[in-house]
Amino acid sequence: MSYIFCAYREYSQNVYKKLKKKYKNIFLIKKKEDLTISKIRKIRPKYIFFPDWSWIVPNEIVKLNNCICLHESNLPKFRGGSPIQNQIIKGITKTKTTAFLMNSKLDAGDILLQQDLSLEGSLDDVISRMEKNDYEIICKIIQGKSKRRKQRGIPSFYKRRTPEQSELINLNHPKSFMYNFIRMLADPYPNAFIRIGKRKIIFKLAKFDGRNLSFQGVIE
Repeated sequence: MSYIFCAYREYSQNVYKKLKKKYKNIFLIKKKEDLTISKIRKIRPKYIFFPDWSWIVPNEIVKLNNCICLHESNLPKFRGGSPIQNQIIKGITKTKTTAFLMNSKLDAGDILLQQDLSLEGSLDDVISRMEKNDYEIICKIIQGKSKRRKQRGIPSFYKRRTPEQSELINLNHPKSFMYNFIRMLADPYPNAFIRIGKRKIIFKLAKFDGRNLSFQGVIE
């Protein structure tokens, strides 16, 4: 059996490297323009995995293949873009990594597997957990250890965040809110920032002990 793994960020590359050691016939696609019908026909994959993909997959590809997306929310809640950020900013600390079969509707396909995902700690902590979940879930699906079911509940939808939304305009928010705002936008995402005159202070790291909020940043 062959498989395609579509992803481009560092954490997902780590997942691919682990999978490649276990499954030799898994092929990496990192660029939107490389995901073509001709390439897919040549590989003839059983599954195409999308653990980290920022582009709309053409319907022709979705219809003709078993396309599996890994989405960081307890679907059908928080469908759409930037699920990690949109949950953290609302104070959510426990969610799921959800693997589902893609269809023509956004994040609406049947669920194959879910694993718990904590959103606490630094963004590096969260991404490390995502990496572990993605690897384990993909292995289980390849091994036939998944069970297809319909999504249940009332869906909620959120748009992908833009770099402009990383500006922290109001400093009168509670410290817990500002902590979540800064930590959810650590690298590789567009970092949180404030404007002071002609300068920008860009936040790189935040710590909050329940009383005191501290951060590391740079002046641009």
